[in-house]
Amino acid sequence: MLFSSRELVQWLGFATFEMFLHLGALLVFSVLVVVKVDLPEQDLSWWGVFGPLFAADGLSTYFTTIVSIRLYQEGEKRLAVLRLIWIITVLSLKFVFEMLLCRKLVQQSSELWYGLIISPLFILLQFLMIRACRVN
Repeated sequence: MLFSSRELVQWLGFATFEMFLHLGALLVFSVLVVVKVDLPEQDLSWWGVFGPLFAADGLSTYFTTIVSIRLYQEGEKRLAVLRLIWIITVLSLKFVFEMLLCRKLVQQSSELWYGLIISPLFILLQFLMIRACRVN
């Protein structure tokens, strides 16, 4: 069962533009992972591979800030604050996951264990589950 874009906007809280931004970054990230793994002679660091994901997070934060400021100026203060808090929470949990994973890949002997790395995703899934129940 596929979801419509309207349902995804309601559940995730992202605008359609932001979703396409993150999907594009995920596509570029996937290509860079393949290049990094299959062509080891390339001088590509893991930080460079994760670069599109970090850039998408930054652009999404910028876009959300602009939208929240405009909503606040138009008198939708409650909606602006709730949207800003939700998106910043989602993006910060996603960013922490990406940062920890990249650090683990760079330092193979790192003391980070995978349960710690994936814990921001578990928290994010809990929040999304609560939001999905609240929306419907």
